[in-house]
Amino acid sequence: MYRGMDRATLDAAYNNSAAVADSARIVRDWDARSARLRAEYPQHLDLRYGPAERNRIDYFAVDRSGPVLVFVHGGYWQARAKETFGFLAAGPLAHGINVALVGYTLAPERRLDGIVAEVRAGVGWLAGELGRYGGDAGRLVVSGWSAGGHLTAMTLAEPAVHGGLAISGIYDLEPIRLCYLNDKLRLDAAEAERNSPLRHLPPSSRPLDVAWGGDELPELVRQSRDFAAARARAGLPGRGVALPGHDHFTILEELARPDGALTRLVLELVAQ
Repeated sequence: MYRGMDRATLDAAYNNSAAVADSARIVRDWDARSARLRAEYPQHLDLRYGPAERNRIDYFAVDRSGPVLVFVHGGYWQARAKETFGFLAAGPLAHGINVALVGYTLAPERRLDGIVAEVRAGVGWLAGELGRYGGDAGRLVVSGWSAGGHLTAMTLAEPAVHGGLAISGIYDLEPIRLCYLNDKLRLDAAEAERNSPLRHLPPSSRPLDVAWGGDELPELVRQSRDFAAARARAGLPGRGVALPGHDHFTILEELARPDGALTRLVLELVAQ
């Protein structure tokens, strides 16, 4: 039992694809739009930052002196790939923000401890290589969606990171350990605890905005609200931002659009 939910109830509480009836169509549209954007920016695709097959970064360069948004994809740490999410770079690119998409090894091939380490390594490698590819290493913001929101929070303390935007993330992994998602993740209680940002609030922090859709599953909304509220109580910088009318998938349109609400948050973070 978790918060009064048995295994079947908890499984449904975290099944975003089942909750959004047309999620498969939405993802197919993402793939098509991302393929077009990758074709427009072919110069720096699949930059290798580590030895594993998925240790690669797609870097969309638009302004050598401009800030950098590093985006970490979702898929509950066990699905999807960076190639699906190139479409969302369109919003930041329109404002002169360079965009990097970080790939990482999926579960069950890698435990969550290893996934977190890979993303941290990718951010550090990119910061050190910006002299070659362009971008202001002093204005590097990390963002991510769903599992990528969690990985954003876990990467915020890296030296290169100026601020963060976590979108529709998971910040307490105990319910993940107890539901269907753990079949591949294989989290034990200790690994879930040490990788739960809600349980490890630092004494100080870079700014982190926590965003979620108003129409998301109640557990996803609660996770974001609880994390944003806990950071606020601890006096850590950043905001909790609810976006009414968006579910777990449509919320990313607010980053893909130059005038989107998430794009505006990124612009504010790089200006701080």
